[in-house]
Amino acid sequence: MPSTYVAGVDSSTQSCKATVHDLATGEVVRTGRASHPSGTEVDPEAWWSALQQAIADAGGVDDVAAISIAAQQHGLVALDGRGRAVRDALLWNDVRSADAAAALAAEIGAEEYSRRVGVVPVASFTGPKLRWLREHESANADAVAAVVLPHDWLSWRLRGYGPVGASELGPDLDELATDRSDASGTAYWGASSGEYDLDLIERAFGRVPILPRVLGPAERMGVTRGGSVVGAGLGDNAGGALGLGAAPGDAVISIGTSGTVFAVSDRPLSDPTGVVAGFADGTGNYLPLVATLNAARVLDSVAGLLGVDHVELARLAMAAAPGADGLVLQPYFEGERTPNRPDATATLFGMSLASTRRETLARAAVEGLLCGLADGLDAIRRCGVPAGRILLIGGAARNPAVSQIAAQVFDVPVVVPGIDEAVARGAALQAGWALTGELPSWTDGDARSFAVDHRPIIREQYVARA
Repeated sequence: MPSTYVAGVDSSTQSCKATVHDLATGEVVRTGRASHPSGTEVDPEAWWSALQQAIADAGGVDDVAAISIAAQQHGLVALDGRGRAVRDALLWNDVRSADAAAALAAEIGAEEYSRRVGVVPVASFTGPKLRWLREHESANADAVAAVVLPHDWLSWRLRGYGPVGASELGPDLDELATDRSDASGTAYWGASSGEYDLDLIERAFGRVPILPRVLGPAERMGVTRGGSVVGAGLGDNAGGALGLGAAPGDAVISIGTSGTVFAVSDRPLSDPTGVVAGFADGTGNYLPLVATLNAARVLDSVAGLLGVDHVELARLAMAAAPGADGLVLQPYFEGERTPNRPDATATLFGMSLASTRRETLARAAVEGLLCGLADGLDAIRRCGVPAGRILLIGGAARNPAVSQIAAQVFDVPVVVPGIDEAVARGAALQAGWALTGELPSWTDGDARSFAVDHRPIIREQYVARA
């Protein structure tokens, strides 16, 4: 019997990745990739072009039974009545809406916002971006008929809909759809209520545009023009959690350009401080999340200072004792979001003639990076979400010093999955779920586990310097 194939897409900030999997085993059959433009605002047509290129690079999807798209969260894609973007999409990392976010939080109250939709507005979220559009580009705001997120828009295009003259089925805005994970990052859809809060979007935008219907995790959004089932799609963090097989009790720590800490919870979460965002996941559970600004680039900076590559940085770090002989790096090189210190700078504490060596500086860099992420995990735990295992992902997680020192910083077992492209894999799992009605069970035979080797001195001296 021939194999059944499913495909997953990760349309991230920097690129679009497509992976085709054997439905029965999860084996990656082929992959494709295309780049995205840089910047914090992008013409959505560039994403569509990249998606088509990535699919072609992966050998096409003519033999694929189902496909789902995961994408960067929060971005504002505003469409007019003819299905055209009224302006370039504002991405999650576009901060021009920071004042709008603060104004919305002040008008409604952080506690009330958190109670209603599980988040407190920040510049990343879609709601504040709508307020900015209304206040600064009134003509564009007046032209808006529908508001969607990146994965919603791409899935709509994949099904044959789109601007007049550029799609087979035309601009049927009633066919726009999203999923609960991505909707929960808008600041006007609540993971707890499972509904749009129309009052909040009207306060942000002055009126209620067409909004995509919110699908359940296993629902079908539709089909491609070639007949492949299209799943509901996901936000990128939910896609990663699904691709890793994360379940309640698991925390995921992602060390990329920025750092992300999230845990799977079986109950919704509300944090009026705004530190923890109460998102939904891609299975019907919830995904409380904390983001940090300083992650892998901490290692880049210190490696550059020492004039070594990352392999040598790891060797130097492992040659020093836990606690780096009292040398502590508070790694706020780019300010910090958790804690909220946007104007902070990095600081090196505990320097003495004995402690200031290449080995201890390398060790302090790794410990400082991980302690900053541990602060994020503590914030999630304070909200009553348990974490009995940590899944450590991102490029830096494969650095042997990072994974081994993580087992000393955290007080629970650490696992480094052997999965590449976890977000695209999660989307492919969802595609299989939409196709068959059952979530596929794919294993990770290449995961590496690190037993607890907790060294309290690392966190203790870091906290003492906070």
